[in-house]
Amino acid sequence: MVGIQAAAPSGLRIIATLVLAAAACCFAEARGQFLETEAAGATAPKLGDIRTQKYRVGVVVTAEGGPCRGIYATLPIPHDWPEQKVRVVAEETSPQVKALRYRMLPGDIRQMVVEIPDLPTGQQARAIVTFELERAAILAPTATAGLEPPKKPDRALRGHLGPSPYVESRDPKIVRLAKETAAGLGGWKKVEAIYDTVRDKVEYRNGELKGARKALADGWGDCEELTCLFVAMCRAEGIPARTVWVEGHCYPEFYLVDAAGTGHWYPCQAAGTRAFGAMPDQLPILQKGDSFRDPDRPGKQLRYVSELIKGAAVEGGGSPHVTWIREGA
Repeated sequence: MVGIQAAAPSGLRIIATLVLAAAACCFAEARGQFLETEAAGATAPKLGDIRTQKYRVGVVVTAEGGPCRGIYATLPIPHDWPEQKVRVVAEETSPQVKALRYRMLPGDIRQMVVEIPDLPTGQQARAIVTFELERAAILAPTATAGLEPPKKPDRALRGHLGPSPYVESRDPKIVRLAKETAAGLGGWKKVEAIYDTVRDKVEYRNGELKGARKALADGWGDCEELTCLFVAMCRAEGIPARTVWVEGHCYPEFYLVDAAGTGHWYPCQAAGTRAFGAMPDQLPILQKGDSFRDPDRPGKQLRYVSELIKGAAVEGGGSPHVTWIREGA
């Protein structure tokens, strides 16, 4: 088998051809579907404006230089989160596509799976799905006093407390900085101090992925590095934190509980305009987390579940030319 794998959704890190376009959006009267979080109390994040947008995801494969066989592709696709509702509105497949299906992986990763058994020389196979997303902005809670890290995190939360790829939460320098930053502070103020320290220590600058430790040492990094360092410092202080992957960008979330033990995930904008406990951006959410397993990539711990395509080796066969589709409709 031969394979092609795309990287995380940052323009500098895409290996295969990726088609991007600005989403065609409009505001919709859909707020009623999101009221469950707004009713949770003053310490809960609130949902703001809701934007409805169409979003296309798919793959186009062309057999170049000979026939291609046994083509199998997977793509991450958006699904429901408290601030996002998703539905499929159209599926476009060419005759060569045998199967188009969906599956969930551990960690709430939704994938589109495409199977193309045989693709003659020069022919093109297409599988493209159009989604309709209702994506809400997130407003900061109106009350933060008493919010603290969970004392007895459940199994799911414990998965957001340890190291993960490029999130070196046990690195001595990161642990030391987190301890110094958080000294004498608790709950919300502790996390906010970590947030401000990360933005002070790491200048935003585009570059290759290098993770939290190297970003702290270099003093610069892009949205992934700022997010990595924030998540690492939170985890070093026993605060569950994770990466949120959106179209072309990422940002972190952290988890705190109130006096009654009710917990919520709160976002913040690590890179860009300051937004702590809130998220004004309404980009499509692709996945949340930074430590995943994919059955098609056994033995690998993944920071982001990217696009993947495989094909059977054929004597005298050609090479698949792959275009990943990810665009506003």
